[in-house]
Amino acid sequence: MRKILVVGAGQSGLQLALGLQSRGYEVTLMSNRTADEVRSGRVMSTQCMFHTALQHERDLGLNFWEDQAPRIEGLGVSVAAPDGARAVDWLGRLDGFAQSVDQRVKMAGWMEVFTQRGGQLVVHGAAVSDLDYFARTYDLVLVSAGKGELVSLFERDAARSPYREPQRALAVSYVHGLGPRPEHPDTEAVRCNLVPGVGELFVMPTLTVGGRADILFWEGLPGGPLDVFRGVTDPSEHLALTLELMERYTPWEYARATKVELTDAGSTLAGRYAPTVRNPVGRLPGGGLVLGVADVVVANDPITGQGSNSASKCAASYLDSITAHGDAPFDEAWMRAAFDRYWDTARHVTKWTNAMLGVPPEHVLNLIGAAGQLPPVADRFANGFNDPGDFEDFFYEPDKAAAYLASVAPAN
Repeated sequence: MRKILVVGAGQSGLQLALGLQSRGYEVTLMSNRTADEVRSGRVMSTQCMFHTALQHERDLGLNFWEDQAPRIEGLGVSVAAPDGARAVDWLGRLDGFAQSVDQRVKMAGWMEVFTQRGGQLVVHGAAVSDLDYFARTYDLVLVSAGKGELVSLFERDAARSPYREPQRALAVSYVHGLGPRPEHPDTEAVRCNLVPGVGELFVMPTLTVGGRADILFWEGLPGGPLDVFRGVTDPSEHLALTLELMERYTPWEYARATKVELTDAGSTLAGRYAPTVRNPVGRLPGGGLVLGVADVVVANDPITGQGSNSASKCAASYLDSITAHGDAPFDEAWMRAAFDRYWDTARHVTKWTNAMLGVPPEHVLNLIGAAGQLPPVADRFANGFNDPGDFEDFFYEPDKAAAYLASVAPAN
């Protein structure tokens, strides 16, 4: 039986560990926290997973919260006008529902299942020196811990990483008491509110440790009016700032947030990071090799909501690559091939996300505006969150955008 070590117990690491376990591999999982510490800790992300990523979980029988989490059936976009009104407002319908499960709930639950099924869980914050030893005792070491010392093993890929600095300041609050959007009170939806020159507010329904909730998520341009959360440690102050900014920049969202309360003491998060693609193979001081997983090697800004989706897709891709390799050695050539297979999907996410971080060109503004009058355009935008590769056919080039709009415009 082949022995595999997975370092990091997030979406990708746990999904991969559980998948390998189900295929008969001897899997050790390293986490820097216990399941109880994860469950009672601070929120870690703003995950919203779309159909393909959710299906990877279903394929492994890991969709334990599907009947409890809100079923997100749409994705809407609003664009603020200079006078505080909405210049654009529409809702696109998803072909397959999306869901958000607080990672504290999911990761704690998956860790417990992993050990119940006989997996070895080591609670220890791994260092490079640890991996030097483990690389000699395991057939394959996978690093899915996207922060800390281990990331330094993977060199930045300058050709695929246009940004060296964070492009957004991030601030998250999980809340109870948010009212429905009056435009679609019976439809659960992710709402993307774009404030030109300022940033973005995302609102999404979720399942958290205390049941159903909503996530309020600001992405602010660094140095701009939303970049005010650095150093704010009091959760109540964090929420007050969030609401103050909503009242100023997205009053239509603030109108349904006047009675919200934080879900728990760990329900806020703030930070920033530079979007980066890295070399997938890490070389240890002793000469051993490790393979980077998901956001260790492809870290995108969360503006397009792809973090958990990409993690799930990476885990599924690596699982297939590992099982197809049989008993052959997991050498550098195989590691690079496994990453290249995943990159064929991930490259679309990186291209789209980096495009959304910039000032949208005129043809993209035309597309977003047209979606308000043409439901097929709104629906296609919404479903692009599940399959970002589709944006290649209508989003990036003015000629393709114009041809697409002409194809869906009503006949005179």
